[in-house]
Amino acid sequence: MLSATTIVTGLTVVLCALYLRNAICSERRSVAIRDAEQSAGLTEPPSLHPVIDPAACLGCGSCVEACPEQNVLGLIDNKAELIGPTHCIGHGACKTACPADAIELVFGTATRGIDIPLVQPNFETNVRGVFIAGELGGMGLIRNAVEQGRQAIDSIRNLNGTGPDSDLDVLIVGAGPAGISASLAAMQHGLRFVTVEQDALGGTVAHYPRGKIVMTAPARLPLAGKMKFGETTKEILLKFWQDVERKTGLEINYHECVEEVQRNGRGFVVNTNRGTYRTRNVLLAIGRRGTPRKLGVPGEDLSKVVYSLTDPEQYRGRHVLVVGGGDSALEAAASLAEEPGTTVALSYRSEAFTRAKEKNRARVQRLSESEKLKVLLGSNVSQILPDSVRLKHRGNPLDLKNEVVIVCAGGILPTPFLENIGITVETKYGTA
Repeated sequence: MLSATTIVTGLTVVLCALYLRNAICSERRSVAIRDAEQSAGLTEPPSLHPVIDPAACLGCGSCVEACPEQNVLGLIDNKAELIGPTHCIGHGACKTACPADAIELVFGTATRGIDIPLVQPNFETNVRGVFIAGELGGMGLIRNAVEQGRQAIDSIRNLNGTGPDSDLDVLIVGAGPAGISASLAAMQHGLRFVTVEQDALGGTVAHYPRGKIVMTAPARLPLAGKMKFGETTKEILLKFWQDVERKTGLEINYHECVEEVQRNGRGFVVNTNRGTYRTRNVLLAIGRRGTPRKLGVPGEDLSKVVYSLTDPEQYRGRHVLVVGGGDSALEAAASLAEEPGTTVALSYRSEAFTRAKEKNRARVQRLSESEKLKVLLGSNVSQILPDSVRLKHRGNPLDLKNEVVIVCAGGILPTPFLENIGITVETKYGTA
């Protein structure tokens, strides 16, 4: 009969062998993913992302397990690596999970800079009394924006002094995820506030294509409790916010656009297209897309050229060209290609969709293979005509029959607006 010691020793050996085999398989998989991404030119993270110090990394894998996305981090040679840079959407869970403080979260890379307003840990900019939360500060993730909106109000209400009774404590600009959260927090704490939104509830989210999957995570919304979403559509999320708006009695001034913010003593005078506000503080919870980036080609002023897609069905049965290589472009092209009778082409200047998520690239690939979508990598629009569009595709001229051009080339950060307020905008090249 085997002794207890022998049995324990045998089990230990088996478990160690299984662990070693799993580690080897996992490393091989990580290497394969890393090499495939590099071969495809998918090396640029879209926004906030981790940089790992190999000297400090313990190789424990805590960051890999903490990441809510797939195929972003992996262990290679017992060190963590960013194996899928384009999959990273800035959760920051990896940094929190690292027991050795070996991870730094940064914006941009050595080759691609990202403009970010200068914001302190309490969300105040270099202009005292002006705060930024959410996408404008580089935090596009819905959960992060919600948390930042709430935390920014905490910072504002803890400031010394309240100002004249006639002044607002804070003017909140924007009703996207950060603005909604900030407005509810201001209501919860009894602050004197007004929220203005130049468009509709949800901000940038409201302009996502119909049925778009919105990646979020549970977050606490003041007065409303926990947002228990993991992966949902924009319609469900907007309905949730609309219900919160109705139940809490939150008032938002829609279709009101801020035109000027001027310092006035210890506070500010804010002019909008509807009136003037005197406020002690200003919270900018606006998106990064201040002005759509244009192509700058002849014919772009034609009425058939638009810069966003809300409902693919409105273009059913038409000839459409989508321009761009980010997630919004790929999602727009795919949604249109899935509409019956619609002829869709997707033009992108580079040879790979380096800025798009894997699931969007895979969706476009499937539609391309089934000939429902014409993908034109290495192409640029040279002229837009009333019934066609002229491109240069890998050096060769190409004319396409066309009724609609949708340009999804991102937006230009509202830098002039920020600079007029006095806010410093920095270009980050792989720095925090």
